[in-house]
Amino acid sequence: MRMKKLTHHLMAAAAIAAGALLAGCGDDNGSPRIAAPTMQILSSSADYVSGGTALIDVTVATPVAGLTGTPQAAFSVKLNGTDVTAQFTADPANANRKIGVVSGIANGANTLVASNGGDTASLSLTGYPITGPIISGPHQTPFVCQTANFVMPDGSFFGTATDADCTAPARVTYMYLPTGATALVALPSTSTLPADVSTTTTIAGTAVPFVVRVETSTVDRGIYQSAVLHDPTKEAAPTPLAPPKGWNKRLVAIEGFGCPGGWYLQGGAQGNIAVAGFDFSLLNVKRLGEGYAMFANTLHHASNNCNAVLASEAAMMSKENFIKTYGVPAFTVSAGCSGGSYGSSQPADRIPGLFDGILIACTFPDPLGIAFSGSDGHLLSHYWAVANTTGFSDAQKAAVTGYKSVPAFIAAANQAGRTDPVPGRVDIAGYASASWNALVPPGSRYDPVSNKTGARPTVYDASKNIYGVDKTTGFALRPFDNVGVQYGLAALNAGTITTTQFLDMNEQVGGYDQDANYITARTVGDAGAMTRAQQAGLQLGGNGGLASIPVFDVSGIYNDDNGYHYQWFHFSMRDRMLQANGSTANHVMWRGNPVPADTAWGAFVQWVVAYKADTAAGTQRDKVVRNKPAQAVDGCWSSATNFIAETQTLSSAPTTQCNTLFPSWTFPRGVAGGPVAANIMKCALKPVAAADYQATFTPAELTRLQAIFPSGVCDWSKAGNQTGVVTNGSFGPSPVNLVFDVTK
Repeated sequence: MRMKKLTHHLMAAAAIAAGALLAGCGDDNGSPRIAAPTMQILSSSADYVSGGTALIDVTVATPVAGLTGTPQAAFSVKLNGTDVTAQFTADPANANRKIGVVSGIANGANTLVASNGGDTASLSLTGYPITGPIISGPHQTPFVCQTANFVMPDGSFFGTATDADCTAPARVTYMYLPTGATALVALPSTSTLPADVSTTTTIAGTAVPFVVRVETSTVDRGIYQSAVLHDPTKEAAPTPLAPPKGWNKRLVAIEGFGCPGGWYLQGGAQGNIAVAGFDFSLLNVKRLGEGYAMFANTLHHASNNCNAVLASEAAMMSKENFIKTYGVPAFTVSAGCSGGSYGSSQPADRIPGLFDGILIACTFPDPLGIAFSGSDGHLLSHYWAVANTTGFSDAQKAAVTGYKSVPAFIAAANQAGRTDPVPGRVDIAGYASASWNALVPPGSRYDPVSNKTGARPTVYDASKNIYGVDKTTGFALRPFDNVGVQYGLAALNAGTITTTQFLDMNEQVGGYDQDANYITARTVGDAGAMTRAQQAGLQLGGNGGLASIPVFDVSGIYNDDNGYHYQWFHFSMRDRMLQANGSTANHVMWRGNPVPADTAWGAFVQWVVAYKADTAAGTQRDKVVRNKPAQAVDGCWSSATNFIAETQTLSSAPTTQCNTLFPSWTFPRGVAGGPVAANIMKCALKPVAAADYQATFTPAELTRLQAIFPSGVCDWSKAGNQTGVVTNGSFGPSPVNLVFDVTK
């Protein structure tokens, strides 16, 4: 069965009313009969219902003249044979439409049947526990609960977990904005508003007290939160048919930050950072005051969970939970910096319709790209530390690695630490192996000597459900491969390094074993792990949901000197989208130091609103491209008020105004001839040929080069092994679009 794409059902009422009216020819006696209702699920895909409930829309047919009874009198809905009609309420805007949050959905197969006194409609639903998993494979172990130390907005703690899946009772807290204040404080009472409560007027023109309802519960073993304007002294508890008056029907997914340490724990905080004027927090006063609703899950936060499949599942289930409480949003967008950039882009690509647009800053296409580039760089840093007999200067090292300088290179190379499970490894300054959150018990941690079966703190092992497992060691299979990679090739061809340096470096650079120990041989990555990384979207493909939504990329952090948030990653993501879709018409890049945050947000939201309102013919991608606002074009900001409209390119040369202001450098595998997209995990090989080099090798050197690369060197003109993401792909237990089941 092919999974239906998650949609927001923005036009649900209109589509149903148009398509589900009267019956046809009549019954066996020739008498007219009432047509079957039209029924659909609004909260999720029918294949992925979590927590035993689902928001269901049933539209009945217009009564046929001459028939007795009314649709209301004859209307019934049964779940697995049990009458649940009482759970439905008539839509005040459409008497023929009934909405209900149906409870009692069992784990596994369910059948919902609706009747209106005539033909029936049936809907198959597949239920899963609120703790998951649905598509992410077996639960990660060990897993540390953090509900007891999760700080609520009012300063209290969430509560003690009641089971091994870290479940805690749901809580609702209220915050308000005092007059003249800039931050929310706890609401003293839900029966009377304080005298100093301020008033806000949303972008929908609704004036309401600035009081925010914050709901906290557990979803997919993560801590879920939502926040939206709601006055408990005058409004009843929200429902899908009676959402808060202050909600503008727009929803924002809150993201977190980066991966190191993001494994084996529930998470003690949501994304709550401000970068270069952008506020990526659940209690963003500006967005809440405009009427936006926010939602977050700690497992959709890379510092708690560096597994994009699990993150997308947590986001999917959390959005479902929001919809069952408040109703279907007009659109959902995601915004984030650094880890929040791939927290936006990877789920958006994996699950089309999850997000209707993303605004990303400090961009990385995925954490795997950071790890791969770090692994290349770390091999080079090790070579120069222990075997630099040919005297590479700092300028030559920078040229070989592609970075602006040696400090920039070292900052990037040290990110290989997120692939290293061995504690306390001594290496170059700044390198940190086996990054752990202090809450993970030391006795459960891997040690190659004292605890060989312990949990391994790496980007690979955190996603072993996707990569697969070495049956001998129990370690996650690894996709890193450097066979045939000619480090420093561009520097050689430019005359920056000598043939002697080039040969010595490539002869001695080596690779890694499964414990990230240096070895003399090049690393051969596991072919299955590479394929599944792409199918899962652990390596961003760009061919899935990202192909049909606005992607607004801003610099966020402009710094190619250190810190590894380098500009080439922005271009890497864009090039992947170009390769996958033939153009980047749905992608806009703004650079600056900083980019005006409100201006970027305004242009981004204007774009989303415009394409979502487009009812003319065409695909969603067509609508996104043709509704791009005039302001949504490539460019850079020389100041907060001066925008230079100019196609953004990757270059450190002052060939354009923007590259003069904001030059950008590359990375080791780019210097080795690889594409900016950095998406070829294992290159195709070709024989060594002297004609392929600008430098001249002596016969002895050419023989040595052939010995260094006995199976050939990388042929970057060939695409490699890209598969692209399998949209809505499952890694179990759901059988829908099942890509891989690690248990089998």
